[in-house]
Amino acid sequence: MGSIAGNYGACIFVAVLLILSNMPCEAQLSSSFYDNTCPKALSTIRTATRKAVSRERRMAASLIRLHFHDCFVQGCDASILLDDSSSIQSEKNAPNNLNSVRGYEVIDDVKSQVESICPGIVSCADILSVAARDASVAVGGPTWTVKLGRRDSTTSGLSQVSSNLPSFRDSLDRLISLFGSKGLSTRDMVALSGSHTIGQARCVTFRDRIYDNGTDIDAGFASTRRRRCPADNGDGDDNLAALDLVTPNSFDNNYFKNLIQKKGLLQSDQVLFSGGSTDSIVSEYSKNRKTFSSDFASAMVKMGDIEPLTGSAGEIREFCNAIN
Repeated sequence: MGSIAGNYGACIFVAVLLILSNMPCEAQLSSSFYDNTCPKALSTIRTATRKAVSRERRMAASLIRLHFHDCFVQGCDASILLDDSSSIQSEKNAPNNLNSVRGYEVIDDVKSQVESICPGIVSCADILSVAARDASVAVGGPTWTVKLGRRDSTTSGLSQVSSNLPSFRDSLDRLISLFGSKGLSTRDMVALSGSHTIGQARCVTFRDRIYDNGTDIDAGFASTRRRRCPADNGDGDDNLAALDLVTPNSFDNNYFKNLIQKKGLLQSDQVLFSGGSTDSIVSEYSKNRKTFSSDFASAMVKMGDIEPLTGSAGEIREFCNAIN
């Protein structure tokens, strides 16, 4: 009887270990992850990010967007940074990213600086997460505590890009559904959309909106935007316009005030205030910048928790654009 009971107990112990080994890894992320192994990592990333944004204010929006486009495709694993190779089909070449997503060279530079002080310790995925936070702060936006310990993918998610990233043509229902599939609430979605209070968009992404004479766009706003965005496809496609006409280089809540005035540049912006379920959130953020900033920070933390690789999964890349 004793041996049977002992064997039973051992089986239970092994079963518990197996269950624990297959549990989600998000809990392993920690804000103190590099405190002992690379104590200067965060200050190095912060300094390099500030320099990049000071050279070009638009880079703040680009770095936040780069982190977003990474996390929504197979999790926050730096897969978006990989170049084409014999084994990789780069996410950079997806229509949602090509000639649109930028900031790769900034992350490469930051990685080089971090590698010089702590070789093989800090992941590109974590650098992306921290740089997005530091970019926000650099243009007057909120800060938040970044949880760390992500590892880098050894695969690309090119085939997943189109179905996992939002489009400038998306409806409100589509946006709510897509963000919901990533564990983000409708309120999170509206808050994260508020990152469009900085940055620019290409003519090709808003041409239809400014020429369709719709009732959901201010006529004067549309007229102004037409000056640098010709009606014909292929003509001026890459001409840029600020997503927020009022304060394009400052992280504030003017984006939401613009929506109420029917001055959202992208269709996917204006649908947030179009008689639907998110109107009240837009109104709230337009009146209270602190609430928006707080919710944005919380949503960025949640986004950073999307399917990270931890423990022995993935790798720590030496160069962010190539697997080891």
